[in-house]
Amino acid sequence: MCPKCREPLIVVELEGVEVDHCLTCHGTWLDAGELELLMERAGLRPRPWTEATTAAGAGKSGARRCPRCRRKMHVVSIGVQPLVPLDRCRAGCGFWLDAGELRAIVKEFAAGENGAVASFLGDMLRHGLTE
Repeated sequence: MCPKCREPLIVVELEGVEVDHCLTCHGTWLDAGELELLMERAGLRPRPWTEATTAAGAGKSGARRCPRCRRKMHVVSIGVQPLVPLDRCRAGCGFWLDAGELRAIVKEFAAGENGAVASFLGDMLRHGLTE
């Protein structure tokens, strides 16, 4: 179930990686390792994303619950300007991206060698999976 609006999530396959998406609020759930798999398929090391989420620290306690383990997630911010707030499962199950946050991450990772990652994520945007 969607941690934001409690509607069912649908599974969408992108480059052989299944991601969960809410058709109501347009949020996206990335299980642990899914973005890294997309990065590998693009021929990149997952280092930039891993470093960004690690540098975000523990974050602050949020109100939303992880769709996998049901624990409350933490809100962490990544990026430079503007900071992008993400809901991260404290148990490491994955990340929740509200509508618009995926677009912001695509912009953040669009430069340099990370352009391939942005291209993969941009496919999700072009296919109407996010707003």
